Amino acid sequence: MAFAGDIWPVHPSASEVEGYRCFESVEELPGSPDASFIGVNRHITIDIVRSLSHKGAGGAVCYASGFSEVSDGEALTEALVQSVGEMPILGPNCYGVINYLDGALLWPDQHGGQRVDRGVALLTQSSNIGINLTMQCRALPIAYLVALGNQAQTDLAGVLETVVEDDRVTAVGLYIEGFPDVQALAKVMRRAHERRLPVVVVKSGVSAQGARITRSHTASMAGSDEAAGALLERLGIARVQDLDTLIESLKLLHVHGPLKGNRLCSMSCSGGEASLMADTASGRGVVFPELTRDQHDSVAATVHELVSVSNPLDYHTFAWNKEEDLFATYSAMLACGFDLSMLVLDFPREDRCNVETWDPAVNAITRAVDKTGAATAVVASLPESLPEPVATGLMDKGIVPLCGIRQALDAAQAAVQIGAAWRRSPAGMTLPGPGPHPQGRPESLDEWQAKREFASARIDVPRGERVDSLAALEVAAESLTFPLVLKACDSGLAHKSDTGTVIIDIGGMDTLIEAAKTLFARYPQLLVEEMVTDAVCELIVGVRQDPVIGPWIMVGSGGIHAELLADRKVLLLPTQREGFEQAIRSLKISPVLKGYRGGRPADMSALLEALQNLSDFSLKHRDTLMELEINPLLVRPEGKGVCAVDAVLQYARAS
Repeated sequence: MAFAGDIWPVHPSASEVEGYRCFESVEELPGSPDASFIGVNRHITIDIVRSLSHKGAGGAVCYASGFSEVSDGEALTEALVQSVGEMPILGPNCYGVINYLDGALLWPDQHGGQRVDRGVALLTQSSNIGINLTMQCRALPIAYLVALGNQAQTDLAGVLETVVEDDRVTAVGLYIEGFPDVQALAKVMRRAHERRLPVVVVKSGVSAQGARITRSHTASMAGSDEAAGALLERLGIARVQDLDTLIESLKLLHVHGPLKGNRLCSMSCSGGEASLMADTASGRGVVFPELTRDQHDSVAATVHELVSVSNPLDYHTFAWNKEEDLFATYSAMLACGFDLSMLVLDFPREDRCNVETWDPAVNAITRAVDKTGAATAVVASLPESLPEPVATGLMDKGIVPLCGIRQALDAAQAAVQIGAAWRRSPAGMTLPGPGPHPQGRPESLDEWQAKREFASARIDVPRGERVDSLAALEVAAESLTFPLVLKACDSGLAHKSDTGTVIIDIGGMDTLIEAAKTLFARYPQLLVEEMVTDAVCELIVGVRQDPVIGPWIMVGSGGIHAELLADRKVLLLPTQREGFEQAIRSLKISPVLKGYRGGRPADMSALLEALQNLSDFSLKHRDTLMELEINPLLVRPEGKGVCAVDAVLQYARAS
């Protein structure tokens, strides 16, 4: 890499390494090293770190394993951290860092990168995945590769804080398994937002949960991985599911940055490719809008009369190998003002085929980009069908080369998400972070007690009474309006519909008394309530405390289908009204709330107010709150409000 500075090997017995003079110890070095790679066993690592710190070294990579990742390594980790003084370290259990911008490598293995003037930074908790990413043959320019290791001292946020301030870094890609400090990450992401530096992540693993809660649907429906997704969304970090898409997203962001919107166009000489593009976009956050009449006519004027003009466009092979004809068509489509224009172009094998007739298409799209200035990609439907030299040449011309249709559209979706996040205020990134784990014995409230708590927080509940005898039931029923609902009222009973302990639509006193006799035979207390009969839909709302990320709320389709439909959205707390609105719009049941097929629209204002009140209540009680769920929360027609008709609430009480 032609590093321009001095290199000082340290070895107790060797006099020379690769032509460089060796020093016997850190103390014998002629000066204070800017950075050091420590490749010795875990015990000696601590001594070397201490010596470097005393020498005033700039920092060190700790390569050795056998620290906090093994059973006897915690004490060694603590000793290591104590030995560093003010000196920053990476690791331990860490391959180190490669700086492709300045040719500086603190790295013990092969890699596939090369010197660049600008490019993306890759930060990874897996050193081997870092190596693999450098071996890509897709023209991704890598500026930095940093392996995070155990993050005993310098963590993800600390490294990110450094690369964010380097103007030569165009985007950041992360491979992470957890979040050491969500508040520090939020702080550095606010800076990335200011600097306009996009960040994409592959997140694997699940953060450790505290005491498992199995009484509520919330516990089984959403876990810490969904909370992690909510955190990434809040911070404006686009989450992708695989390394393929990570690379393609970073290329798109390197060339064009985040996209201003989700409107795409596609051009190909094959109807099959056009269909694949349209089908693959289905269910993603990108669209291929229909052309306007003027746009249609402009494109139609450039293609053969047998071509049916649409978006995606199949322009057939009539113009193949005719640069001017292709230039006219490409220019017409690019001039339509889409947020990203894509040309599907798979190149033949160079070892067996002739590629000369592909040059007119490449020349034509390059000229069209020069003419229109449109953000453009060349997409190969198969990743291996875009040779690296071609990809590099396209990137040099300001055209992003994307490998794979699915990967390309996922990359576009990631760029759209970041663009949308940048349009939000960075103030929304503020997070409370994890609080203290609630201490004390769990105390579950019965449903009547839970509803009293919710009512005090301005969350509507049905009119009703808790009773312990038939006589008390008759008195309570006299003040209520039929139809009624009768339930067992027991703090240990969570899922009443599963146990046959709820009876609905009771129309008269005689029926009520007969139902009560059956339930009183099993439970000492019952809850009688007025039945809500005008619900537009049923929702589930649950709150949990992630020990790593902090408090979050889940909103989804409720009732008996809550787990079956898997229709839910997780948001971190606190969340503003806009966040709740977006969450509700994302649900599959959202059309019902709007008045599906002539139905009455729901009271959205009351729903949003209830969610906000529940959020405030949860944060107020976060030090003791262990479990909260409302299922269902009935959403009534406009002007009628919402009603929490079943509730689970558990606190930690001092012994």
